[in-house]
Amino acid sequence: EVQLVESGGGLVQAGGSLKLSCAKSGFSFDDYTIGWYRQAPGNQRELVARISPGGGTEYAESVKGRFSISRDKTQKTMYLQMNSLKPEDTATYYCAATLGSYVRWGQGTQVTVSS
Repeated sequence: EVQLVESGGGLVQAGGSLKLSCAKSGFSFDDYTIGWYRQAPGNQRELVARISPGGGTEYAESVKGRFSISRDKTQKTMYLQMNSLKPEDTATYYCAATLGSYVRWGQGTQVTVSS
């Protein structure tokens, strides 16, 4: 069974940094596209960043140059390094694993950026 567990959220001042982690089980990074999404109250869930099985990355325009997605196959974990955080980055962040039409979500972790 595909499972994802996020950690690392919290409260940070604008300009600060946080690193989110997502521990996986039940699938291989070589088969699934993995990614981070976020959802703020009243907004739709949106893509933040993702990595394809081949290692190609994609970022939302709003986070380019500030966020970095990575994966560690030995640790079975993916990460989202978030730098230069802004109040508008405040949201619940979810990791996801996708294979074709199948998507598995983690439970989410809250990130709050104070001004």
